[in-house]
Amino acid sequence: MVTRVHYPAEIKWKAIEMKEAGYTNHTIMETLGIKNKSQLKTWMRWYRMGQTHRFEQPVGKRYDQGKDPKELDEVEQLRLENKQLKAQLLVLGKYREIERSGNQTL
Repeated sequence: MVTRVHYPAEIKWKAIEMKEAGYTNHTIMETLGIKNKSQLKTWMRWYRMGQTHRFEQPVGKRYDQGKDPKELDEVEQLRLENKQLKAQLLVLGKYREIERSGNQTL
């Protein structure tokens, strides 16, 4: 029986940043341990469509029944934005670590 793989939001943000920086799907998958390139395509589609709130939703959740950020009150929107910004900072820190370690091996 196949089990679903859950990737934390930090990994999803890191994959987006690496893709935006011009890394290939293969490199991103190897670096972050992602098993399927269709997963990267899904995350990129969500990112381009402004649906980054989906990065936080658990595996198997029906997205059409979840709350869209437009439906949230102001406090919840700010909490969600804060959470996303923290995740982006974590990803940026990890990205810089990878860049530094990559430059040291050259």
